[in-house]
Amino acid sequence: MLAAALISLGVVFVAELGDKSQLITMTFALRHRWWVVLTGVGIAAFLVHGISVTIGHFLGLALPERPIAFAAAVAFLGFAVWTWRTGGTSDDEAKPVAEPRFILFAVISSFVLAELGDKTMLATVALASDNHWAGVWVGATVGMVLADAVAIVVGRLMHRRLPERLLHMLASVLFLLFGLWMLFHGALEWHTAAVAVTGSVAVAAAAAGIVGWVRWRRARAAMPPQRADDADPANATDAG
Repeated sequence: MLAAALISLGVVFVAELGDKSQLITMTFALRHRWWVVLTGVGIAAFLVHGISVTIGHFLGLALPERPIAFAAAVAFLGFAVWTWRTGGTSDDEAKPVAEPRFILFAVISSFVLAELGDKTMLATVALASDNHWAGVWVGATVGMVLADAVAIVVGRLMHRRLPERLLHMLASVLFLLFGLWMLFHGALEWHTAAVAVTGSVAVAAAAAGIVGWVRWRRARAAMPPQRADDADPANATDAG
């Protein structure tokens, strides 16, 4: 069991590096509390790899890829719209989201849909067919959580360095790209269209993001230093 756990942990951790689940984790971490995101990732990983172990060790079945891809595409497009609408506040008004239960459900559902049929799940299915099922389950779950924890760290570092509204837009665009790719590539199996559409949207979004970031830097550089002093509560008290 220990050997199966260690093998699964290593395989899943390496497979998750640079995978879309890390990008999804970073996207959520741009806007929400890290412990909520990591909790959702852990629950989703436990569920997904439990399904993988069941399929690989006990059933030997295959998942219907196209319906799952279509459901995932619809979910991510919905997340893109929701993130864009909730990111309409100014930087000064932006606050951490106060609905952790809804966010937790969003993280879990998005991960489960994104990972069903993914290469990581297929690797877990293969490992469970030849190794101890409990060890594979535990090792794969821990490996995914560790890999996505790295993405959370990256997301938090970006959150400290970039303006809030730009992060909201970035999260929305990432969800949009995930949704479009899953729709055209996975659900409809229009592979050329998937590359063309997602590539065009990514280039347009990158150009718009660069322009917005440059404008934000210029506006911040042109801001007089007195603005920071006026915003200090201590100064406001003294003035009263």
